[in-house]
Amino acid sequence: MSVLDHLWARGCAFLGTRTAIMGGAMSWVSERHLVSAISNAGGFGVIACGSMTPALLDAEIAATQALTDKPFGVNLITMHPQLDELIGVCVAHKVSHVVLAGGVPTASAVRAVKDGGARLIGFAPALVLAKRLIRIGADALVIEGSEAGGHIGPVSLAVLAQEILPTVREVPVFVAGGIGRGEAILAFLEMGASGAQLGTRFAAATESIAHPRFKQAFIRANARDAVPSVQLDAQFPVIPVRGLANDGTRRFLAHQAETLRRFQAGEFDREAAQLSIEHFWAGALRRAVIDGDVEQGSVMAGQSVGMVTAIQPVAVIIAELIAQAEAAHAARSGACVPDAASAAA
Repeated sequence: MSVLDHLWARGCAFLGTRTAIMGGAMSWVSERHLVSAISNAGGFGVIACGSMTPALLDAEIAATQALTDKPFGVNLITMHPQLDELIGVCVAHKVSHVVLAGGVPTASAVRAVKDGGARLIGFAPALVLAKRLIRIGADALVIEGSEAGGHIGPVSLAVLAQEILPTVREVPVFVAGGIGRGEAILAFLEMGASGAQLGTRFAAATESIAHPRFKQAFIRANARDAVPSVQLDAQFPVIPVRGLANDGTRRFLAHQAETLRRFQAGEFDREAAQLSIEHFWAGALRRAVIDGDVEQGSVMAGQSVGMVTAIQPVAVIIAELIAQAEAAHAARSGACVPDAASAAA
């Protein structure tokens, strides 16, 4: 048994996989092709339901099951108005794991997932929420740091890991946010994590349906290019989202300033001003991912984007991560293992 087999045994047993590497749920990206590729390569793919209707999710799960016989999960947003129906779709398809994200799920949602035979994974951006999720029935947790792409919390994974991993032992804990190399996975496993979740590395994978311009934007970018959305005025909150700085992010600042001016001039009431700000990015993620508009669209990416240097098949990415982790452990113990390049070849 290799050191990785030992360190992530709990995570692999929970997911039913050969490796405890989860794919992050990325809207428009984490669909049947990428999800099945991750699962077929020994990882754990996760469908991003996002704003899908029950009918669309039903079709997506069926299409994914046609491409893989390996376990995969479905990520549902707790605020979705049809959450109960979406859970029902997952249960009908016998999806093995359901991720409830975007807030603390209700008792009825937890009961529906677990009574339906699925394992429940929750997101814990703080220790107090981790403990609460375990109390209400979460079977595993993902702790995601602010280094991640997309919607983010305020605390880095480095801090969350120190707060949560030594304390939470009741359920497997998977780390996420800014992870791009196997050495980091190894370090978090040694701290007590059961596995890791990656999004940004997989978004630019060969099997990802993201537009070629979207993937090339990742290859060109550095870590410092992945920045959180800026809130101009405390009166009008902006949900923090990390993505690549572009013309769209600069226009968003100008839009906030103009909206604030119109509010102060009495042209907008507070509600209309807030809606104007919130609606600025409507459809922007799809424009970037599907249409390839990487200047005006929302190019969500984590700070690990600087480690995306090529478009690679999912299996190569996972092999590379494993080889890097094993090489790092071998370097400490004086052993000799193949390097990442030869292992991925």
